[in-house]
Amino acid sequence: MILEKTGLCSQITFGRYVRQGRRLRVDPKLFIQDLQFNKVPVRVYQPKAISHGQRRAIIFFHGGGWVFGSLDTYEKVCRYISRESGSVVVSVQYRLAPEHKYPAAYEDCLNATIHFMRNTEHYGVDPARISVCGDSAGGNLAAAVSQTLAGRSDLPKLRAQILIYPGLQALDFNLPSYQQNRGVPLLFRERAAFFALQYLNGDASHMQEVLKGSHIPPDMRMKYRKWVSPDNIPEKFKARGVKPLRPTDFVAEVYETVKRFCEPNLCPLLAEDAIVHQLPESFILTCEYDVLRDDGLLYKKRLEDNGVQVTWYHLEDGFHGIISLYDYGGFSFPSGKRGLDSVVNFLKGL
Repeated sequence: MILEKTGLCSQITFGRYVRQGRRLRVDPKLFIQDLQFNKVPVRVYQPKAISHGQRRAIIFFHGGGWVFGSLDTYEKVCRYISRESGSVVVSVQYRLAPEHKYPAAYEDCLNATIHFMRNTEHYGVDPARISVCGDSAGGNLAAAVSQTLAGRSDLPKLRAQILIYPGLQALDFNLPSYQQNRGVPLLFRERAAFFALQYLNGDASHMQEVLKGSHIPPDMRMKYRKWVSPDNIPEKFKARGVKPLRPTDFVAEVYETVKRFCEPNLCPLLAEDAIVHQLPESFILTCEYDVLRDDGLLYKKRLEDNGVQVTWYHLEDGFHGIISLYDYGGFSFPSGKRGLDSVVNFLKGL
């Protein structure tokens, strides 16, 4: 923010610089190639080991608040998943906000997924064993793509959706996890709203109103309360510093700029039951010290209420972004490795 105020560069430009990854050495166990699927850049990881049948595949959407992240940023994570699970991994480089606003990222992820589903024979993949996976904003995109494909009869059914501390709604930034973890790295409460607004329309000028809850009409808030409410969070998650908060007065002009927050392709938690009950087997990872924890818990309940099988893994000592720090020198944490291994173990069972 200091660099932005002095005119040297924007905070987003600086954030991309410090988060950029680097190409690693050749992996002796993987064949890696950069391609384009329907004009969307992707990186495909294929195990070199001999397979006695068609492999499973994971289409991976990286995190970074729809603003940061690249194929290189998640290179170590994707290599690990491919090696350890023996799967083909397709990492998708979707367009980033604010240069490319919603629904650009969603459309890129959807188009890349459909292209791969129609061309599995080129990669030795079983079309019945394709899953979508993503962390944070990537988890949001994976959930949205999964919902879109749920009713498609012209494509193979997704085998699973794997959502790693996903952000799934922008109606309530005062859920218990937002209150408890508002100042916990790597994702502060204010930054969560900032990223959502950047993705929506490239303008975070109404961030304070959104944080206070004045961007949603009272009737719409009541409509979605059955899905987005502290009442649906298990009591054990409310023990740390939670107090009931009432939204401030509704501001119609703010709603007009952010009303697309109510679209399920942007906020998958708001999808109708008719869509949710068609979703594939699901894996959800949450972290205790994460503002997005309750988004994952609320979606877990929605899926289970609609008869969808859910495997839930909760990192009691985890924080937002911990998976992306895997093998990141001194910033790598044992719980992050446990979380990543939980994803691999789930994949092995598919």
